[in-house]
Amino acid sequence: MGIIIWLLSGAFVGWLASLIMRRDGQQGFLGDMVVGIVGAFIGGLLFAGGTINDGVISLGTILVSVVGAVVLLAIVNLARRGSLR
Repeated sequence: MGIIIWLLSGAFVGWLASLIMRRDGQQGFLGDMVVGIVGAFIGGLLFAGGTINDGVISLGTILVSVVGAVVLLAIVNLARRGSLR
């Protein structure tokens, strides 16, 4: 059951990050899911001492994941276009 929660919360976080970075609709469900999961990993490295996988989904873990996903999308935008947006 844990992997399903990871996938669904990853899709939600990726969707939120794509809205913030004005990329909504460009990635699709699977892309949002990957961005959300990788973003959660990046956010965990930046803010939570390496992990946010403590088994509880809270507002704090969602915020850390969204920040990580936004950082990931900013890096992707920078690599593709040379600008953050």
